Amino acid sequence: MTNQVFSLSRRGLLAGLGGAALAVGLRQPAMARAATSLTIRARLGTLAAGAMGSLPIGTLETADPRPLRVARGDLAVTLSNELPTPVVLNWLGVDGAPIAEPLTGQPPLAPGGRASFRLPLRRSGTFLISGQLLGGSAAPVASRALIVEDTPPVAVDRDEILLIEQWRAKPGDTAVMYTVNGRTDFKLPAKGNERLRLRIINGCARAPLGLKIENHDVRVMAIDSAPAEPFIARDGQLVLAPGTRIDALIDATRAPGTVSQIILHDGSKPQSIAQIVMTNDAPVRAAPLPPASAFPPENLPARLPLQGAQRVDLSLDPKAPWIAPASFAAATAPVFKVKRGRVVVMAVANPGGGPMVFRWHGHHVRLLDKLDDGWKPFWLDTLMLDKGQTQRIAFLAEYPGRWLMEATALTSGAPNLVSCYAVE
Repeated sequence: MTNQVFSLSRRGLLAGLGGAALAVGLRQPAMARAATSLTIRARLGTLAAGAMGSLPIGTLETADPRPLRVARGDLAVTLSNELPTPVVLNWLGVDGAPIAEPLTGQPPLAPGGRASFRLPLRRSGTFLISGQLLGGSAAPVASRALIVEDTPPVAVDRDEILLIEQWRAKPGDTAVMYTVNGRTDFKLPAKGNERLRLRIINGCARAPLGLKIENHDVRVMAIDSAPAEPFIARDGQLVLAPGTRIDALIDATRAPGTVSQIILHDGSKPQSIAQIVMTNDAPVRAAPLPPASAFPPENLPARLPLQGAQRVDLSLDPKAPWIAPASFAAATAPVFKVKRGRVVVMAVANPGGGPMVFRWHGHHVRLLDKLDDGWKPFWLDTLMLDKGQTQRIAFLAEYPGRWLMEATALTSGAPNLVSCYAVE
């Protein structure tokens, strides 16, 4: 018997976003060879959108349409813009890459333009390439998942991407449709006792998502491209802010023929968007594997000394210093400056009329406990604040440069807003 469809109110969804987005015989997954260069063409395309028909969209096209898997190190990127409007790429999760930073490092690329740069990829993990920062395009731009391969590889049987995106027949429509990897009928086959790594990505511009994976323990291993202390998601439920990435492990232990729904809740109604289907093939192994240990810690600081940290208060009120991305210029003054190597503690407040998404560039942050006496056991670059809510975050100012901050209301049609900070 499958689980009942989970019920999640809009406020419950927002509350979840405030806290966490939340070996013998084991095989290494077969991967495509990791690339060291990437050519992207931003161009018009179409999406087969079921009942909505064929929708015009912008695409980030590459020579290989498969998920992008690259090696750690410098990635040579070339972007050409064949869209009728300017575009700038937002590399969600990539820290310390000032030359690739949208707006502060890479200005919007005009139609017909071409740009090349080298993107330093210091950490492995699940990243997202988004062309949605500027907004204002008649055709929304589909995102691309970017996987920086683990060295050595994480031992799992399968490594799968679930990129979830939201679509409307035209701007302002209340009817929406969700796709997984560009499909409305995504099915994931699994063999008995097979271990799957699911890289779950909320590619929606404004929609927070609650997900429930039926009939399986869901072990969260990484959030926002950074390793977390592993934990089991309660009742298989995850909450993802727009742009959030969660890596989770599941062991397929159901009987052959079992169909487990992946149910999405956007705060209005639940719906099945994908299925995990147990095949009739022979099991991968005789018994389930023991729980996986944590992913390697990468090069994130083990501790943040909060005593003596630089303190900053930041309001998400849509007034100065927040401006539209199209109005951002190289001379735009940073909200604050910090010396390299210093810890910063920020109180981020949302006094506005509705929930906001806050995205932090250049560095990952810790979400602090209420008394600043500790932090949650994961790193973030994106978080959600409900109306009247304040969240406290901390980070080590490790990378010199000017780094973007984003503040986006969930209301359809509300402008994206940006500002910046500087590490000297």
